[in-house]
Amino acid sequence: MNNLTVTLIQTNLFWEDKQVNLQMLEQKINSIQEATHVVILPEMFTTGFTMFPEKLAEKMDGESVQWMRKIAHRKRVILTGSLAIEENGLYYNRMIWMQPNGQYYYYDKRHLFGYAKENEHYTSGKNRAIVSVNGWRVLLQVCYDLRFPVWARQESNTKNPYEYDAIVYVANWPEKRNIPWKTLLQARAIENMSFVIGLNRVGNDGNDFYHSGDSRIVHPLGTILYEKADKEDIFTYSLQKEELEKIRNRFPFAKDADHFKITI
Repeated sequence: MNNLTVTLIQTNLFWEDKQVNLQMLEQKINSIQEATHVVILPEMFTTGFTMFPEKLAEKMDGESVQWMRKIAHRKRVILTGSLAIEENGLYYNRMIWMQPNGQYYYYDKRHLFGYAKENEHYTSGKNRAIVSVNGWRVLLQVCYDLRFPVWARQESNTKNPYEYDAIVYVANWPEKRNIPWKTLLQARAIENMSFVIGLNRVGNDGNDFYHSGDSRIVHPLGTILYEKADKEDIFTYSLQKEELEKIRNRFPFAKDADHFKITI
């Protein structure tokens, strides 16, 4: 069976400075020597968690998306992370899944962080996004989505109890709330019988909130396969499809799941 190799870039971000962030991230991506399928960047990787999209958001044909296309093509990887996007006069915290051939998918963050007034500046997404790579199905999620388990829940059916095999969360999750971050990443893996990848930033943002990173890769049974706190790190790991299938066959919990429908 095919494995899925992912590279997590846990990094500090320069506050609301797109050019410096793109230059810094390009250097880090160029330093990756291992073969990998997907390179994962933090939430709002061009600016940090800004509440000024009116000033900083870009269009889908803007510089940052073109940068993602260039890097993905040159490195022959999928590049993913979120940034502030303007479309038809509305602003989105949009996670882009850029493929090496220049085609892309995207996911607009559904749950906007009202505590920081994100909902006053951005528009909530309406649809989930499940993408495919190397025989894997991957659910895309952004930061605060992690607190809402129904949005990530496998919608099981009799033919296929699993919609996806892994979840990727990109985040700017402050250190003062890192216990929920670490705990809920494990919960999402266990309840959905899938691998979970949580990639967070480190360092202080422009509001002086400290981010400890605590990026994680979690096994479907909840074991922590990778974690890193307080330091920048570039880490590559291969998720084992055979291991996933073995666990799902041994513990067919999804067959007992409730059937439900999300209404927007």
